[in-house]
Amino acid sequence: MQLSVIILNYNVRYFLEQCIYSVQKALANLNPDDSGEIIIVDNNSSDGSCEMVKRLFPNIQLIENKENLGFPKGNNIGVAVAKGEYICILNPDTVLAEDTFTKLFQADYGQQNTGIVGCKLIDGSGSFLPESKRGLPTPWVSITKIFGLYKLFPKWHWFNQYYAQHISENTSGKVAILVGAFMFMKRNLYLEIGGFDEDCFMYSDDIDLSYTAIKHGYENYYYPKTTIIHYKGESTVRDGAYMERFRNAMQYFYKKHFKKSFLFDTMMRFGSFLFVILKKNQQNTAKRKIDSYIIFTKNKFDLNVGEPICYLSSFEMFKKVSGENIEIIFNTDDFSYVEIINFMQLNKNKNITYKNYFPHSKFLIGSNNSNDRGEVRLL
Repeated sequence: MQLSVIILNYNVRYFLEQCIYSVQKALANLNPDDSGEIIIVDNNSSDGSCEMVKRLFPNIQLIENKENLGFPKGNNIGVAVAKGEYICILNPDTVLAEDTFTKLFQADYGQQNTGIVGCKLIDGSGSFLPESKRGLPTPWVSITKIFGLYKLFPKWHWFNQYYAQHISENTSGKVAILVGAFMFMKRNLYLEIGGFDEDCFMYSDDIDLSYTAIKHGYENYYYPKTTIIHYKGESTVRDGAYMERFRNAMQYFYKKHFKKSFLFDTMMRFGSFLFVILKKNQQNTAKRKIDSYIIFTKNKFDLNVGEPICYLSSFEMFKKVSGENIEIIFNTDDFSYVEIINFMQLNKNKNITYKNYFPHSKFLIGSNNSNDRGEVRLL
């Protein structure tokens, strides 16, 4: 088997359903027919996720953990039963393009010792997510992130390493750290470097795995010629528990790979506190007013979302539309994810939000920006 896709789920039933549909379409473009599998590992969800998988996707392998074992152990359980030569670690709050896997397999990474590969990620508004590519977060690099120095001096090497700003969002190249929402690699590589460190519950696990691959002589690679959506934060409420886990995870990483520093520990405590407060405030203010709706569909149908509604059968027709505070709804039966993702990137605007509509399951899904936990509307 060519590829195993491991999706670790926790209480994001509708985002998981959307993700699975997109993965199935991406796998369908690989040859031969038996070229890929999907493995769902559920960390004791209580929202009906497992029941949904059994009902809608009975042929997909589902592993039901009896407790929340965390991100590292949950993924390690999935990889342990994987049969593919390659694996893809994938978050459930993602949407793949139909060409994602074909392009990754066809890519020339220009190096013999390719490690982990990541692709371009955008949020639910179509905006690029800078964590798609990152530098090694040494204590100094982390300080530039915590205090926003990378924004003040984006062209200075000393300050622009956290988000690997020496490489543009549309340029391929070697990077140190890739985000755990999407990691593509050979299964033997994952096993060789020991997989995710199970002593780290979450938040620094992708950093640790990326850096461990480098320490084993591999080079990680950012490949932006295929783009996926990552809604972010769907399984996590940014509260006090989140702050404590985030700080502990980063402290674990530094104790493991760098010398312990009292000064840096103090700065991390202060920085992580500010980070969580900022994210929580941004998340709480993410909702916005909608003045009109545009529905992209080949066949007009009634959708009780609000007024006024404009139905368009092609993306070309959008050029004639004007207005503010527009919500665009895509009928996913009529348009490919490649088309939807490209449209979102070309038309990203603070006055436009996006939702995907699934006629067979009767729900809308999406998020307004990277700080929004997302929205599911049952119809």
